[in-house]
Parts: sequence; structure tokens; C-alpha cells
Amino acid sequence: MYRVDLNSDLGESFGNYTIGMDEEILKYVSSANVACGWHAGDAMVMEKTVALAKEFGTAVGAHPGFPDLVGFGRRNMAVTPEEAKAYVRYQLGALMAFCTAHGVKIQHVKPHGALYNMAAVDEKLAIAMCEAVYEVDQDIIFMGLAGSKMITAAEKVGLRAASEVFADRAYNDDGTLVSRKLPGAVIKDKDLAIKRVIRMVKEGKVESINGNDIAIKADSICVHGDNPKALEFVKNIRETLIAEGVEIRNLSL
Repeated sequence: MYRVDLNSDLGESFGNYTIGMDEEILKYVSSANVACGWHAGDAMVMEKTVALAKEFGTAVGAHPGFPDLVGFGRRNMAVTPEEAKAYVRYQLGALMAFCTAHGVKIQHVKPHGALYNMAAVDEKLAIAMCEAVYEVDQDIIFMGLAGSKMITAAEKVGLRAASEVFADRAYNDDGTLVSRKLPGAVIKDKDLAIKRVIRMVKEGKVESINGNDIAIKADSICVHGDNPKALEFVKNIRETLIAEGVEIRNLSL
């Protein structure tokens, strides 16, 4: 039996600005990565997102990013491991307050954007972030890019690691994600994306942007919920996985 988690980055609206279709997406994913107020989200949005996730039975994870609302957390910042550790701990604590109030346990932590990509290749940064989680709750799962420094760091620190793959992103030969600044970085053909997902789950392989097969482990699939076709995309991926004999379940089960 094949099984995999479906996750989506949610709770990224703030103030009068609305992004994504959280309430609809939550019906189809098994885990939600909830923005913690720095790259996106705010107190009211965090409150609503946690409540909705509980209603739909979707597992909740913290999605900490850089304090860069204007850049949506996608711009690299020069930070020390100590700073990154404090950033993660601060945002995890913020979401934990809402989860506690709603009787929801935080399942995982998945860094966002530039913080995610930097930690994927910087072991010191990744270890500091994993330590931030471990020292708060050793049972929280650390989700990171499959095959990256985040996965090895989590294991070294003593956290359970979840290897994440992306349905709509292209990969370099070394397993890192192709920069969004480059053509072909985002896969817009949903049929192609679904074929790649099935292969990642069943064969443990994905074709890089250069046409080479690379090994990859898929514990969780990220499906982005912030584009006009997101809902259709998520539904199709879920339906196809189930039809292929793949069980959709969150990381805690």
C-alpha cells in the first residue's frame, strides 16, 4: 500500500488582502501549513485557519518565514543560525497559542520561502531551526525538501523528518528546486504535474529540468493554493492518487 500526505501553504491573507482559497483547499489536503504572521498572515487569519482546519479534520503545521511581508518571505536575508532559531521559535509559539485554544496539536513545522531554500543547503541553519522545534516539542515533525540538509538536520537533532516534494515545481539535478526567476520553474500543465507526482510516490524518482532522473522520497506533496486553478489542481491530484491506489493521510497517522 502506497500512502502520502497532501499539504498546502495556507493562512497567507492579512488585513484587507486576501490570497488563496483556504476553506475549499482544506477539504482536499491532509495537512495545512499555516503562515505565522511574518511573511504573511495575521492574528485573525491564524485564528480562522486553525478553526477551519479543525472543522475539516486537517492536521495543522506552523509555516514560519522571514519578517518580510512586502517580499512574501521569498527574498534571502543574511541571518545567523541563532537568529533563524529565534525566528522559528517565535512563530511556532504564536501559532501554538491558537492551536492550544482550539484543542489542536501542531503536527509539523515547515519553513517558508527563502528560509526554506536557504536551510535546504545550509546545515548549520537547518540544525538551528530543528533545535528551535525540538526544544519546544520533541513530537513535532520537521518537514523539509526531500534529500536536503533539513532532513539530515532533523534526524541529527532527534526530530522525525518528513520529506516534501512539489507537484508544480521543477527540480535541478541535485534535488534542489529551480529558482522561480528561471523559465520552467513552475509546472503549469496539471496533467504533467500529476504524472510526476505519481512517479515520485510509486517509483521514488522525478525528472530534473535537464531531463535526468533523480531519486526522491515523497512523504508529503505540496500543492499550492494561491493560483486561480489551485482548487481544480488539488482535487485532480487527490482523485488520481486514490485511483492509483495511494492512500491520502496526514503525517501523524
